[in-house]
Amino acid sequence: MKRNIIAFFSVILCACGAIAQVDRSDWEGRYPDGCTSITCGKLATTDGSVITSHTDDSHRTRSNVLVQPAADHKPGTMMTLYKRVAWDTLPMPQYKDVPVGQIPQVAHTYGYINSAYACLNEHQLAIGESTFGGREELISDKGLIDCQRLCILMLERCTTAREAIRLGGELMKQHGWNDAGECLTIADKNEVWALEIVGPGKGKTGAVWVAQRIPDGHISVNANASTIKEIDLADTDHFMASDNVFSVAAENGWWREGETFRWCYAYAPESRTSLASRRREWRVFDMVAPSLKLDPNAENYPFSVKPDTLVSLSKLVSIFKDYYEGTDFDMVKDQLVPDKDGKMVISPLANPHMPYDMNRMLRINGGWGWRGERTIARWYTMYATLIQCRNWLPDEVGGVAWMAMDNVATSIYIPIYASVRDLPESYKTDGRKTGFSSKSAWWAFNRLGTLTAQRWGDMRHDVDAVWGPWQQQLFDHQQALETEAIHLLKTGKREKGIQLLNAYTNEWGNKVVNEAWRLGDLLWTKYDELF
Repeated sequence: MKRNIIAFFSVILCACGAIAQVDRSDWEGRYPDGCTSITCGKLATTDGSVITSHTDDSHRTRSNVLVQPAADHKPGTMMTLYKRVAWDTLPMPQYKDVPVGQIPQVAHTYGYINSAYACLNEHQLAIGESTFGGREELISDKGLIDCQRLCILMLERCTTAREAIRLGGELMKQHGWNDAGECLTIADKNEVWALEIVGPGKGKTGAVWVAQRIPDGHISVNANASTIKEIDLADTDHFMASDNVFSVAAENGWWREGETFRWCYAYAPESRTSLASRRREWRVFDMVAPSLKLDPNAENYPFSVKPDTLVSLSKLVSIFKDYYEGTDFDMVKDQLVPDKDGKMVISPLANPHMPYDMNRMLRINGGWGWRGERTIARWYTMYATLIQCRNWLPDEVGGVAWMAMDNVATSIYIPIYASVRDLPESYKTDGRKTGFSSKSAWWAFNRLGTLTAQRWGDMRHDVDAVWGPWQQQLFDHQQALETEAIHLLKTGKREKGIQLLNAYTNEWGNKVVNEAWRLGDLLWTKYDELF
């Protein structure tokens, strides 16, 4: 036993030594194995919801969530735009927002949930996000708009997905895009779109972009890779694009007129070679449409698929918690994988620890970096959202962002309605700026997730035993809560309806944070002698 323990920790220490020498910007920088977004059309879900989602897989983004109220602005008011830069002088790595310019503000801005990537406004316009990088030479430092600011601009000024895409295109053309390649998954009460954006080139102002609508009966996934291929701009019900979408590709020799134009290969070809991305695409599609029997090693998958059965919120929760359990790529059992020379070898993954990172530490399936294997659930997720938009309900009730803090595999989603006015103090506290804080919701879940990963095979069952029933209770009670709120709205008691929803969000926010702290204490106590 002692020899086995010593051998195991020798492997860990050697792997950690290798990691320490790796430039972490490789996975938090231009080509991150970061965020995952799953989208569902209204005919693909059990209740008719249009859904977008997001896992913010970066521990540099801020950990708190705020509610930005609607506001009126005087003529001549300007909006300051910012660009994120790495900021490592505080207790924990994060981003600093550096002002880059100003643009005119509109007379009225809508209220929205102000997470690190603003996610839902009062009119049920919702946004998810996934970075895909794109060609390095397209990134420009001349523009004023980055991804986070574009989300805010859309949610402040728009009520539908198409309106948001058109506005974004106009603003980027005028003021310029200064970010890497990004995909925004934009939903409203009736439909959901994937908007992919790259820069115009070094020293240039503007952007190149394309948008494709997910069919109402389909689901789609964006996992740090461009997924839009052939486009048909004559089909205005399914495609939109910037007026330079073909010309920039032609000017740079990435496409020739007469050839089939495929957006992802023109503007982000390297993203299609990322195993970290392709494997997630396969896994999502295989979990909702196993009848398709998709190849887990393929380079390309359909833009969207029709699920074998309608998709529920519970199903999406299970997908986002996934780490390939029960497949050949299970992170907590031995795998047959190719080594650097292509020879098939058994990887030493059979252990109860760190099911998400052993492959990176041991340089398996691509090793450290954006090309390597990874699961959908990640230890460095800051927060995650599942957002419902529902056209048969009043906006105050119809739009709801289900939000989980930190790693979704050890977390729970609570509902934050589009009309909510305030959040629990712990959700508004940014624990990244101060370091560890018992006042921060994110720290409660981060501690719990970190502890659980140390003995995953056992501890996850203790966590699931609590969060599983609670999550189902939240889903089961949703209709009753909303029926009561709608009754208040329809009988002239709008404020009371909003207060009801607000109180429910705050009640559950405080409840799950307190329980996360308690669960962490339980794990310390129950497994103390095994650490």
